[in-house]
Amino acid sequence: MAIPVVDELAVCLIQTDLFWEDVTANLSSLEEKIADIDHPVDVIVLPEMFNSGFTMNTNTAEHMNMTTTKWMKHMALQTGALIIGSFAVKEGGHFFNRLLCVRPDGSFVQSDKRHLFRMGEEHDTYTPGNSRLIVEWKGWKIFPLVCYDLRFPVWSRNSSDNPYDLLVYIASWPKRRAHAWNTLLKARAIENLSYVVGVNRIGLDGNGAEYQGDSVALDFLGEPLFHLGDKESEKVIKLSKSALRSYQDSFPAYLDADQFDIR
Repeated sequence: MAIPVVDELAVCLIQTDLFWEDVTANLSSLEEKIADIDHPVDVIVLPEMFNSGFTMNTNTAEHMNMTTTKWMKHMALQTGALIIGSFAVKEGGHFFNRLLCVRPDGSFVQSDKRHLFRMGEEHDTYTPGNSRLIVEWKGWKIFPLVCYDLRFPVWSRNSSDNPYDLLVYIASWPKRRAHAWNTLLKARAIENLSYVVGVNRIGLDGNGAEYQGDSVALDFLGEPLFHLGDKESEKVIKLSKSALRSYQDSFPAYLDADQFDIR
């Protein structure tokens, strides 16, 4: 069946607490939250490591196409939406913080977190990714990234060679660095002339780190379309492709961008 092209993309942000290293509990909880979405949606965005919390315990890691992959496929089929989220994957003797974008037909694309959070020893546990993923869905180009990637604008850069319309960050970003989260999301929207969606978790994890959420959708001016604060919540926002194109045409700063290669 042909995938429709839409001017308005309905995106649902799910901001939630997570059960520490309990895959079954997290998938059950998130399934209930997805069932509660009362509007048709095109994209559903989950936090980083949504099935376990941000853990370096590789006992929670799964092989591909096991429990969590199959759950994402089921949720995509059930909702008719593209599902975006990351979880720990074991593959070829390595571990990855792997982001999946799963379509309703069960097909998916994937990328591994590029910038691993050394202050949490993530770089000692997981292997970094080395490729950017821009997924096309309903006429939109979506660039999903993971948490610490937000601090590195070169990797997030919108390019005229392969441009995107929506930049998505999924995160486990602690409360003590909330100012950086809120500031950098705005910067990424402004400098890339794109919509930005950031989905962060709330609650307390098994290492004592506290998360206050601050999940947000921003327009191409860096202005908030909404901000979820620190409460558990699901929010649907509609993004306009025609409004984005109109602004890019009137203020084409991307034409003056420096050219460079990422190595």
